[in-house]
Amino acid sequence: MRYIKLRDLEVSRIGLGAMGMSHGYTGSGTDDAESIRTVQRALELGVTLIDTAEIYGPYTNEELLGRALKGRRDQVVLATKFGLVSHGGEGAWNLDSSPANIRAAVEGSLKRLGTDHIDLYYQHRVDPNTPIEETAGAVAELIAEGKVCALGLSEAGPDTIRRAHTVQPVTAVQSEYSLWTRGIEKQILPVLRELNIGLVPFSPLGRGFLTGTVRSTDQFDASDFRRGNPRFTGENFQRNLAIADEVQAVAAAVGATPAQVALAWLLAQGDDIAPIPGTKRVSRVEENTAADAITLTDEQLDKLSSLPSAAGDTHTEAQAQMLER
Repeated sequence: MRYIKLRDLEVSRIGLGAMGMSHGYTGSGTDDAESIRTVQRALELGVTLIDTAEIYGPYTNEELLGRALKGRRDQVVLATKFGLVSHGGEGAWNLDSSPANIRAAVEGSLKRLGTDHIDLYYQHRVDPNTPIEETAGAVAELIAEGKVCALGLSEAGPDTIRRAHTVQPVTAVQSEYSLWTRGIEKQILPVLRELNIGLVPFSPLGRGFLTGTVRSTDQFDASDFRRGNPRFTGENFQRNLAIADEVQAVAAAVGATPAQVALAWLLAQGDDIAPIPGTKRVSRVEENTAADAITLTDEQLDKLSSLPSAAGDTHTEAQAQMLER
């Protein structure tokens, strides 16, 4: 496994997103033992960047990682997120990045994760009711106290990134980025590179679509959020299958899996990018981390880059209201 730096934070070239172990996808929360094995296998393979959030569950994903990382904490760059749980009474899925709420959130995350510090602490979504300067200042105080090592932002727009960065240097921005979700390339990515901020793409495999294994939404159980995702429904689903098939064709030529090719394309976009493909299975983490050894030709990269945009929005209307662009 190769390693890069997100600003000054050294991480594995490919990380691990833990959300699906507890939240959002078919089978989440049904096999914690396998999820723990997956985390520990990732560490064996050289993965250091592990990503979670208090909202996943809520709380159960952090608790799971706390168990998985017991005795192994020093092997991990541990990232979690605040801001989608209001601890003052409104509860989960309510934006709150006020300093008081951040204080409550960090203490809960530290306890659940079984650690005395968080390596990378992200604001999960921008809170329009709290100036970003106040949020960044609150995290700066936690950094001074040793409870947090670095500030991150998730799905923030260019102006918010700049304003936060003037208060506390931003180490990484997490945003959806993949072969079929490339909206950050025009406005976000240039700002990150200007300010020396790393990029951590989530859903780098298109929520599983780019793996080529999703051929029908009948595969999803009732708890799977993809059942209502625009890219997975109706005519959009059928149109997007053609994109997955194109990735499969390149993979066949390379002698790799579609997932590995999709990740290899992403890694080729820069040495300041560390994707966090999510999985709850040992076999998948082995497959995903092997993408670090794949080099695509210029012709293959061009072919993948020229694929059409995915049909349908990547978020539901309600989810999109929480994004800042």
